[in-house]
Amino acid sequence: MQPRSTAIILAGGFSKRFGIDKVFAELAGKPLVRYVIDAAKGVVDETLVVAGTVEQSRCLSELEDGEFMVLTDRLNVKSPLAGAVTGLERAKGEVSLVLACDTPLLSRDVLRFLLQLSPGHDAVIPKWPNGNIEPLQAAYATSKTLAATHEALENRELRMFDAIKRLRNILYVSTDSLRKYDRELRTFENINTSDDLKRVEKMRCH
Repeated sequence: MQPRSTAIILAGGFSKRFGIDKVFAELAGKPLVRYVIDAAKGVVDETLVVAGTVEQSRCLSELEDGEFMVLTDRLNVKSPLAGAVTGLERAKGEVSLVLACDTPLLSRDVLRFLLQLSPGHDAVIPKWPNGNIEPLQAAYATSKTLAATHEALENRELRMFDAIKRLRNILYVSTDSLRKYDRELRTFENINTSDDLKRVEKMRCH
């Protein structure tokens, strides 16, 4: 039996390269964050969207339709780790998917696969052939990762890697193995600039 699961979508980044709050930037008439929410739908038992500010939280709440809950980052620190800890503290799932808000081609099948692999592991994280990892499209044991994030933040360490290095039983999944579910690995395409948005829009049409 698969453990209860939570999706934690991090929406509180700076969006410096994009120019506006990319959470609400539209792709084919739909905000980027909505694509991630929709991908998590049917995969997890609950979805939490973590906003960086009260204003952003208010705007996100206008999108809320009972399918997700909006949280405001309780720490005055702009980092994925700070957003993750806010979500992990509220998560009801034994396993939490930590996801970026700017990956509109997120694969539901990839998410399901990561969750299927999660029992018995502190984390299940995709890893590229060059050694780079995808910590914001990964599954984490909620309680152990929460403890690791608290310890990292107490040491003023703000990267997701700073929590990951405190976890013991990590399963790294080759991105090549994920091609079974997403042949071109579009699930990892993220939006940092308006050019990225145009490029991903073209991908959706092919």
